[in-house]
Amino acid sequence: MSVYTNIEQQELETFLKQYSLGALLSYEGINAGIENTNYFITTENGEFVLTIFEELKAEALPYYLTFMAHLSDHGMPTAHPIADLQGDYVRVLKDKPAAIVRRLEGQNVLEPTSEHCTTVGHALAQMHVVGESFSGALANPRDIAWSEKTAQRVLAQLSDEDQQLLKNEIQYRKQPLASNLPQGIIHADLFRDNVMFMGQTLTGIIDFYYACNDYLLYDLAVTVNDWCSLETGTLNMDSYTALLNAYCAEREFQPQEIEAWEYMLRAAALRFWLSRLQDKIFPKDGEITHTKDPNIFKNILQSRINDVPSLNP
Repeated sequence: MSVYTNIEQQELETFLKQYSLGALLSYEGINAGIENTNYFITTENGEFVLTIFEELKAEALPYYLTFMAHLSDHGMPTAHPIADLQGDYVRVLKDKPAAIVRRLEGQNVLEPTSEHCTTVGHALAQMHVVGESFSGALANPRDIAWSEKTAQRVLAQLSDEDQQLLKNEIQYRKQPLASNLPQGIIHADLFRDNVMFMGQTLTGIIDFYYACNDYLLYDLAVTVNDWCSLETGTLNMDSYTALLNAYCAEREFQPQEIEAWEYMLRAAALRFWLSRLQDKIFPKDGEITHTKDPNIFKNILQSRINDVPSLNP
């Protein structure tokens, strides 16, 4: 979440007249994440988050927003989107699509304990189970085709060693997978900065704008790579065991998933190494921007190449 599109108070007040949220009391830009413009806004009726979408098109947004509403309606701690006076979740602000969701309580946990990882493992599996009753469908926009295209874009800017690593992983990513790997709707970005806690209690899961239909195991790999990795990229085995055991308590792993585990961990690491390389090499302009270190995921990728523990720790 960053600020690429600036809004004046009068513009925001005019925009809010399309909602039943009361008068604007305050607003401020959010410095976190990298894709969209985000503001905290406070009105007479409470606290909310306004997102202005910098790249996503308006026609894609109902998928994400209705999924968030679906999860919230089924008891998941997600930010329910706010409908305007016409009952729509998406409006236009500064010629870009925009949406408002309720602001959730809590803070990010940047140094999670095994207890935090247990809670996240349960929540991710519950999300996958609840998602079975969601009818929307959207292919993963950051698939192997995206990986190949992005790799070509950044390759010339890398060292010889990193170029070889990237080429090898793109080739590895192309190998066939079992046709019966469980699929469903996934978050695809369940990092520590997208989960809110109050103490040990999970109070919010946010930022669903990479959600898509893909392998459930891939979503687990994305989550494990962030929540369970040490600074060196190696796994913290206590956190790893806690998260996987909690997930498996809600949804048991299939034999074909156990076979595909290394592939998914490496695919998830590659995806975020590439996106961070792209953001670093080709930064977007903005008043407040937040670029994340691509070397974190290069180290994670190298670690997963060297060693992958069992999916049943």
